Amino acid sequence: MTTDSPGRARPTAVGEERAAGPDRKGSKRAARKTRRVTRPRGRKRPLIIALSVVVLVGLVAAAWFTPVLSVRKISVVGNVGVPSDEVLTALAIPTGKPLLQVDVDAAARRVAAIPKVDHARVERRYPSTVRVTVVERAPAVFYDTPEGTHLMDAGAVAYAIEPPPPGVPRLKVGRPGLEDPVTVDALKVLTSMPPPLRAQVGEIAAGSISDIRVTLLDGRQLVWGSVENTERKSAIALPLLGQPGKVYDISSPDLVTVK
Repeated sequence: MTTDSPGRARPTAVGEERAAGPDRKGSKRAARKTRRVTRPRGRKRPLIIALSVVVLVGLVAAAWFTPVLSVRKISVVGNVGVPSDEVLTALAIPTGKPLLQVDVDAAARRVAAIPKVDHARVERRYPSTVRVTVVERAPAVFYDTPEGTHLMDAGAVAYAIEPPPPGVPRLKVGRPGLEDPVTVDALKVLTSMPPPLRAQVGEIAAGSISDIRVTLLDGRQLVWGSVENTERKSAIALPLLGQPGKVYDISSPDLVTVK
């Protein structure tokens, strides 16, 4: 019986009562079935993860301790003036060593310690190769000493005693070297020049950081002064050389003179 209003009752339909009962029971059975299906999946997931970790650890251990992924080949590229045998000696990586045990950063530092090498990169190439890429120093200038002719790169590093390649200008300073401010400023002037002007330089000399002079291959001279305003001096130097003269003073870019 159901109540429509106070004091009056309405008969409940038998069909409604029977329909409501089975729906609730069916929902409970479906929920229990869902729980029975999902529980085994939750128990299997940790087991699968654990097995995956074990397999991964086993693979890493095999690669680390066994010759499966070991060094069988070492390739050296980029070297021209540095013999490959010298690079391999500095590299100091024996064949048969597992690739994962190769300290590529330490190996690159050892190769970079070769005087003619500017920097190097060492890579593992699986399954069995070590690749060494060498970048050699390039001579920016040369200077003379009683021991011979020294080659120096743009960073003021003297790295070899040998004849200079064609087109490399002479450096004339009191104490050529990385710690000498005059040397550093002279190289800044040279490397800042546009290629057409730099190709004409036969010598760059400096008595002090404010007295840098550039002698061209034809004997004409640029009085550069200090390294200040070097970009502007480089911009006006080439057009100025179109005028007849032997000495071109651009130490003060706002007041140039030609003699």
